[in-house]
Amino acid sequence: MRLKVNKTHKMLIGGAFVRSESNRTLETVDSSGEFVSNYSRASRKDVRDAVLSARNAAQGWAKKTAYNRGQILYRLAEMLEAKSSSLEDESVDRLLYYAGWSDKYQQLLGTVNPVAVPYFNFSVPEPMGVVGIAASGGLLGIVSLLAPVIVGGNTCVVLAPDDCPVVACEFAEVVATSDVPPGVVNILTGTQSETLPHLAKHMDVNALAVCGSSLSRSELVGLATENMKRLRIFDQTGGPDDQGLSWIEDFQEIKTVWHPVGS
Repeated sequence: MRLKVNKTHKMLIGGAFVRSESNRTLETVDSSGEFVSNYSRASRKDVRDAVLSARNAAQGWAKKTAYNRGQILYRLAEMLEAKSSSLEDESVDRLLYYAGWSDKYQQLLGTVNPVAVPYFNFSVPEPMGVVGIAASGGLLGIVSLLAPVIVGGNTCVVLAPDDCPVVACEFAEVVATSDVPPGVVNILTGTQSETLPHLAKHMDVNALAVCGSSLSRSELVGLATENMKRLRIFDQTGGPDDQGLSWIEDFQEIKTVWHPVGS
């Protein structure tokens, strides 16, 4: 009789697959209630480790050319397509959609401003830094928030939806075997009710993208204001219209530069 080996899905932090530092796990079961596998339950320390990893990767990722970031998203879509299902097909399409934006959003979000002095005045978009993502809606929900964040040069810490941890872990395996640099995407599993407050008030997180949280809007605002991080709360993320330039713009800072005419 063949011995069954129960798998424990790990989290992706800094390009490596790790268990929770607390060594806690949760169980997944099938539709009949039978045990399928274990997955890691992230702790506050895991959140801190993931944010640190994202911060360390932020400068290098932001310095990559827009073309290079687009090519990496294309590669991620190719890797995901190899595991395609009906839902994943939609996720692949969404990755390809944002890969196409990679070298175009700067021209549309930036501008040359008219000024009454002998200077050029430019407004240009720049990535915010580290973005915390609390996703819902399965793989498409994760990709819908992740893709516009990273195509704009940000790094991220993703809190996987409570109801599909294995899908998130499988996506983490795709990320780790694609061309995405270590630390750009970090994926934590567990319970968002435990980890989201720690992520929301973390002083080294620049922005939050949240969908389907058990925390109220006022609770999220209260946590995010500790370091004035930008907060975007989405009602849904998986619809055909839940994408676009504005989703990239939500996680960009607009920097104004003055330059003397003739210099």
